[in-house]
Amino acid sequence: MALSVEATVETWPIAGTFAISRGAKREAVVVIARVGDGRTTGRGECVPYARYGESVDSVCAAIEGIGGLTTRAALQQKLPAGAARNALDCALWDYEAKRDNTTVAVLAGRQQLRPLTTAYTLSLDSAEAMATKAAAACKRGLPLLKLKLGGPGDDRRMREVRAACPNARLIADANEAWTPALLPELMRVAAETRMELIEQPLHAKDDAALAGGPHPVPVCADESLHTREGIAELAGRYDAINIKLDKAGGLTEALLLAAAARDTGLKIMVGCMVATSLAMAPALLLAQDADWVDLDGPLLLAGDRPDGLTYEGALVSPPTAALWG
Repeated sequence: MALSVEATVETWPIAGTFAISRGAKREAVVVIARVGDGRTTGRGECVPYARYGESVDSVCAAIEGIGGLTTRAALQQKLPAGAARNALDCALWDYEAKRDNTTVAVLAGRQQLRPLTTAYTLSLDSAEAMATKAAAACKRGLPLLKLKLGGPGDDRRMREVRAACPNARLIADANEAWTPALLPELMRVAAETRMELIEQPLHAKDDAALAGGPHPVPVCADESLHTREGIAELAGRYDAINIKLDKAGGLTEALLLAAAARDTGLKIMVGCMVATSLAMAPALLLAQDADWVDLDGPLLLAGDRPDGLTYEGALVSPPTAALWG
């Protein structure tokens, strides 16, 4: 039986401004997919990303133009990986769990979900401002901080944040802002300041510069990897991958991608866009055995959905089925 499909757009204010190397924003615009049979409805949330050629309009058109949606397996053939497929895939998981009076964890063959420690993201800013924010986060008891970096000046940013938080765990995300020329020195500083991981230091087209030997700090692919098909190209260049549902095209592919990454010896981060708990819930299931968890999207918003994930400091707990799953 074909299910009904609907797409709606929501805007959620960000607490302050969220800045990365590509720009800053003050609100999160998300697309919600709803699928149903007249009795049961499932929901999924995605964030269209211009870096991958997506817009709110294009994602809504892809969702509403799907036609004759029946199963997750069929969906994988109808849409490419990306935000639209993610919203529909997660909505189908939610629909199936509610229809069958079970949970997505059970459907996915997982045990009961447990709380996880998430990274807390420090938006790109001056070294002084980031150090001040880091010190405040450490005082709040947040043990794992993620620095958004931007290229020139990142050596100072890493050093000042480390000085402000001598005992915190630190990871960093350059969002493709480094260059092959900057790479050796910034990687040296990353090791000096005890970064656990550097995420996507170079533009995806410059990945070859990462080959040729061990890295002083493990390097994680984000923009350079979307689905299982790209794993072979990472050999000798990356030590870990960041799995985001909006890139992979949903929980179905993300689970298979995680298994493939483990088989090739890659470590796993599960990340997110700035979005609400509806987007985080399926990612939290995926993150149960991840090496790093970066699911702080709702913490960066001025408010979240009812029945959302519970955050106690850096510890994030699964939502109830009233939200998703």
